[in-house]
This record gives sequence, C-alpha cells and structure tokens, in this order.
Amino acid sequence: MKLLRFGNAGFERPGMLDDTGTIRDLSGLVGDISGTTLSDGGLARLRSLDPSVLPEVDPSVRLGPCVAGTGKFICIGLNYSDHAAESGMEVPPEPIIFMKATSAICGPNDPVIIPRGSEKTDWEVELGVVIGKRTKYVSEEEALDCIAGYCLTNDVSERAFQAERSGQWTKGKSCDNFGPIGPWLVTRDEIADPQDLGMWLTVNGETRQKGTTATMVYGAAFCVSYLSQFMSLEPGDIVSTGTPPGVGMGMNPPTYLKSGDVIELGIDRLGDQRQVCIDDPD
Repeated sequence: MKLLRFGNAGFERPGMLDDTGTIRDLSGLVGDISGTTLSDGGLARLRSLDPSVLPEVDPSVRLGPCVAGTGKFICIGLNYSDHAAESGMEVPPEPIIFMKATSAICGPNDPVIIPRGSEKTDWEVELGVVIGKRTKYVSEEEALDCIAGYCLTNDVSERAFQAERSGQWTKGKSCDNFGPIGPWLVTRDEIADPQDLGMWLTVNGETRQKGTTATMVYGAAFCVSYLSQFMSLEPGDIVSTGTPPGVGMGMNPPTYLKSGDVIELGIDRLGDQRQVCIDDPD
C-alpha cells in the first residue's frame, strides 16, 4: 500500500495510490497519515478498503511530505563504508546520530532552497524509515515490526555549515526544504527486505549516486533497535539511514549545487523525486 499527502503546503490531505497509479482521497476516512493511522490496526483498516470507491484526485496536484506529525527526524551518518571513505572518515564503531529539524521537511518535488551564505549545498539519496508505534528498548529481531513503512528521502546538506563551523552537524542539515520526503510511504508488507533496494541520484541528468541498501553498515532493523535504546520513537518519526557514495563533497574537485540545478533521485519501489534548486527568496 502506498500512502501519500496532497495539496498546498500546510494544507495537505491524506491519500493513497491505487494499483493503476491513481491518487485516491482518504480525507473522509482518516485525519492524516499520522498517529494511529500508522499503527498496524490503522493500516489494516486502510488495506481493507476498495480504492475504486474513493474520490479520484487530479494527478497534477502537488504532493506533500508523505507523513505528518513527525516529532523527530533522525539521521544516521557515514552508514555506507564507501561513502565514509570518500568523506575521508572511518566507519564508526556505532551509528553516528544527528537530528534534522522537522521544519526542513517538504514535499518530494518542492524546490531545494539554497540558504543565504551557502557555498557547499550537497545532495544525499537515502532510505527513510517511518515509525508506526511507540518503540522503546526493542530488539533488532523485533524492530521491523515497529516500522509503518519506508520512503525516499533527500538529506540535503550544507557542508560548510555542517563541518567547517564549530558545533554539531545539525545546522548544516536543517535549513528550510533540506528534507524532501516521499512521494509515498510504502507500507512494510510491500518491502520484504529493506536491505535489497537499489538507489540512484542525478544532477542535471548526470548520474552522481548509484548504490544499494545492501551495502549499509547498519541496517534498518539495527538502526531502529539502536535508537530505541536511547529515546522513545513515536508514530511518524523518520529515520534517514545514510547515503551511498557520489555526493558532491566527494567529487574531484568537490562540486556543489547552485540555483537552477535539477536533482532527480529514486529508490526501487519507493518512487522518485525531482527538485529544482533556487536561492532563498527570504
């Protein structure tokens, strides 16, 4: 099942994508793609519906972030050994954790806004994990049962803000529109193995990243279990699990985004995104 949100920013409505690729309106049945809707019971209720009886939505509608009510946007750093190498860093003995502000979340095709003073805005295609129920001290063996589904994320990053100005990575990860998610939340029953998904990203039509979740150092189940030892995870929380090699920082010479650049990215079975880079209008 593919769940989504559509409409103007801040006024999105819940929907689903049927087997024909038609968007169906769920707003008469659920308040949003959040909270109890993401529970096993809530998803089972939606799965039992006949999509053909639901209102159709204009296919040209804007798609918003595929999940609402995200309290925590947690990212895992250097989680692909070859990406760590291109970054000049060693694979960490435990996952590197940093937060991305939830105000960075935007729709999958909304523009990437290059912040004022930026010189090194970069791209990162990543597998996103959406939590479906309150999760605390869960074992790795049981962790996948706590996941509502998976989505595509672009962990947009400003490398100078992240690494060259003292402090934590968060300020280089949290600028407005640095967190495109979607187009859909694909429920976990449709993804037999989250560690067997191809992923790719292009800039202006040129391939920059091409990899697979199979080369993650710490898999999705481990990441959820690990995080739950330190904090409770709640429905709608997102865990972005790291990126394969091919980021701009790792190119020779390093290459970064500028206004007018077009980023396209995708993950097998999770859909794709397209973003045009713009300078911050504020």
